[in-house]
Amino acid sequence: MTSHKARIGGKELSYQACAGTLPVQNDAGETEADIFYVSYRVQQPSPAKPRPLLFVFNGGPGAASVWLHLGALGPRRVQMLADGNMPQPPFHLVDNASSWLDVADLVFVDPVGTGYSRAVKPDLTKKFFAAQADIDSLGRFIRLYLTRNGRWDAPVFLVGESYGTFRSAGLAEYLAEHGVALNGLILVSSVLNMQTISFDYGNELPYQLFLPSYTATAWYHHKLAPEMQADLDRTLAQAEQWAATEYLWALNKGDRLTAAERKEIAEKLARFTGLSVNLVQNRNLRVDNRDFAKELLRGEGRIVGLMDSRFNAENPEPGKHLAFDATIATIRPPFTSAVNAYLREELGYQSDLEYFVLGGGIGRWDWEAKNSYADTGENLRNAMVKNPYLKVLVASGLFDLATPHFATDYTLSHLGLGGDLRQNISVKRYRSGHMMYLEEDSLVRLKMDAAEFIGTTLKR
Repeated sequence: MTSHKARIGGKELSYQACAGTLPVQNDAGETEADIFYVSYRVQQPSPAKPRPLLFVFNGGPGAASVWLHLGALGPRRVQMLADGNMPQPPFHLVDNASSWLDVADLVFVDPVGTGYSRAVKPDLTKKFFAAQADIDSLGRFIRLYLTRNGRWDAPVFLVGESYGTFRSAGLAEYLAEHGVALNGLILVSSVLNMQTISFDYGNELPYQLFLPSYTATAWYHHKLAPEMQADLDRTLAQAEQWAATEYLWALNKGDRLTAAERKEIAEKLARFTGLSVNLVQNRNLRVDNRDFAKELLRGEGRIVGLMDSRFNAENPEPGKHLAFDATIATIRPPFTSAVNAYLREELGYQSDLEYFVLGGGIGRWDWEAKNSYADTGENLRNAMVKNPYLKVLVASGLFDLATPHFATDYTLSHLGLGGDLRQNISVKRYRSGHMMYLEEDSLVRLKMDAAEFIGTTLKR
């Protein structure tokens, strides 16, 4: 444990940081894995009210919590360029004036196979690479953390990004069944229903749900008609309306479209995406996200990012499938360098293991969905029904081609909640990407929205 000071929200805070592991034990009390975490706690004068406690996860599956940790919530963050792009190496950490530590204590958790978290025996490793096993192991971690740190009286929130939102929704019901009633969930770049983002044969849903994000991306890169470039909000509203009506009708009609209808839809789809009419016709009016990322800037020899389509990179093999995500290429080196230096030099945690930042420690993932799509939307609904005090904040980036905002809207509107419980969900949109906090203005706004959400939730 180490002691530090930080200036956050205009005030100086003294806090303690702890980097360590907790065991994952089965029902027989046998340790099957060790989960690595980093926690931050602000000391309170006695007998002050317990501070809110946030458990934070990233996604993947296969991503460590370093992204939210050193990108948004923690007291230190990776220094990126103002627009979120990678600076020239070597990379550096700076104080994070937009840390959430002034609002709540923080616990950044690396699921088994990410960060320094490992199964104790190689033959146990595969057990944790499954949707429900992942939720179970993290639920056991949370309960043990509350016990060992005497925090059972604290207001508890979960913060998840990407697949971390999937596991957070599952955890909400799991924890409720084990006596932990959450105060809130903060879902960053959410995906609860995998059908909404899976471009599979016969699944038409993603094509209409990704369309508005294609429009936003084309707007950013100045690929739309002049009248559509004038106002992003207005253009986006038009794209969402068309995607949910005429485009959906055309997708559903399929091969029954007449030649005239097909031509009309192709022209409108090209108009909303910045792609050519010939290309969308050749794709049978169905363009997946990787195809779009490869084709939008083909004329300049560039590809756009999937996680943040504002980023772009040279395409060395334009005749092949998309070889890499320009976003990951931008963020992996600085975050990998920073977390390895930070844990050792500032927090004093020593390990010769590789810190798995994104992939490398996760094998084939078992979605445990036979003849269906994995979905924890039902878990979220059940958790909210069982605990009507549970509030949910959803944050989406307009330039996210991995978990698009319109797909999130679709999922939230199909949870099957009554009117009163629907009011417990609030949605915020940002002119940024999947990791909206990479860009400084969105970093500040995300903190403001989260602080307001936590404060409002606890006042009720």
